Amino acid sequence: MISLTLLMIAVAYLFGSLSSAVVISRLFGLPDPRTAGSKNPGATNVYRLGGRVPALLVLAMDILKGTIPVYGSYFLGIEPITLGLIAIFACLGHIFPLYFGFQGGKAVATAFGAMLPIGLDLAGLLILSWVIVVFLTGYSSLGALIAVSLAPLFTFLIKPLYTVPVAMLSLLIIVRHKDNITRLLAGNESKVWDKGKVKE
Repeated sequence: MISLTLLMIAVAYLFGSLSSAVVISRLFGLPDPRTAGSKNPGATNVYRLGGRVPALLVLAMDILKGTIPVYGSYFLGIEPITLGLIAIFACLGHIFPLYFGFQGGKAVATAFGAMLPIGLDLAGLLILSWVIVVFLTGYSSLGALIAVSLAPLFTFLIKPLYTVPVAMLSLLIIVRHKDNITRLLAGNESKVWDKGKVKE
């Protein structure tokens, strides 16, 4: 089981390392999201640079990067805590992609994808939390922070066995957003629809 776990950790990292934002931007002839806009290779920045279609493709691919290795590991009988570790490595692949100079994004969509196998009820609550916050404030980063902060609580209410793995994943995403937290507190974070400001 140890060798299987190590294999799935490697698979998760390699899956995560596929930078959807860079690949999709090249296919659509858009600027490199690592050097343009907010310089964050994620769906929000691609939306600002190229609109809805490429952004939705990036979002879908980033979600699958988390779902496929975690779901696969679940069906292989890997324990919940270890599933959390596999999910973290999928996100670390997104944050530090092997194929793209270790220059990655925030891994919010990949983390969401990694939590998706827990159930559609959890997915719905996370999406609803994000949508409400973004609708009220316009801040995608704040929506992500609140959603991932609530994720362990939602998981405890739905499938308590996975609370600790989800909490591990949530902590990683919150730490990754430290710059966003600083800008939110300073009042100079950019909003989803704001194409003038480029911070993300």
